[in-house]
Amino acid sequence: MKIAFVGYGKMGHMMEQCAKRMGHEIAVTIDVVAEDAMVKIASGDTEALVRAVKSSGADGIIEFTHPSAVIENVKALLPLGLPIVVGTTGWNDKHAEIDAYASEVGGTLMTAGNFSIGVNMFYKIVEEASKIMADYSQYDVAVWEMHHNQKADSPSGTALEIARRVMLGETTKTEIVTDAFEERPKANQLHVSSTRCGNVPGTHKVFFDGTADTIELVHTARSREGFAEGAVKSLEKLDSAIKTGKLRKGRLYGWDDLF
Repeated sequence: MKIAFVGYGKMGHMMEQCAKRMGHEIAVTIDVVAEDAMVKIASGDTEALVRAVKSSGADGIIEFTHPSAVIENVKALLPLGLPIVVGTTGWNDKHAEIDAYASEVGGTLMTAGNFSIGVNMFYKIVEEASKIMADYSQYDVAVWEMHHNQKADSPSGTALEIARRVMLGETTKTEIVTDAFEERPKANQLHVSSTRCGNVPGTHKVFFDGTADTIELVHTARSREGFAEGAVKSLEKLDSAIKTGKLRKGRLYGWDDLF
């Protein structure tokens, strides 16, 4: 495939390297800051973004920018009809809106809180563990995550997906709280806390804490490479699924739809 990269920061560079290793061609790299991007555009200039992608002859797009830019980028790119993988997190509350817009214009995209295979296996482990622990009321549960100090959103999309998986198993938890508590938490509240420090690629923990002991489930990323490879692989699979008719155009898809 010829891939257009919208966003050419650290992750954009790593995804470019992975794409080349996997036999793909780089159609264009686009950014608002990076001096080494093939095309540099002004912040918010979605017309220039669309022109750059169109003229590149790209077969697919990977968007990895900033939560403040992702919605306008996606809305501008969807009418092109190219498969889009969105690595930017922090827009879960807009998923329904973008799904409806994709249906309206016939564009197709997929997104995930994390594209790492290991993290997606971790989701399944957490969900199963939560079902097991739900029978033991003496255990409470919480989620914590830590990322590098350049990450723009908090909590991470991965942490929120972990929380969702916890609540699938532990059905007494019905509300996610990401802020500091001003009073003791209610029994139905699941606390998701975040730390930003240094260069940490990503660590996520689920705590089951009881009166006699604590069980911890931990996923620790060694680098961002797993995310980068997963994003490129997701674009491959999305493109293939559309061409074979496994998935229909005009939808927002998630990891479980493809893998």
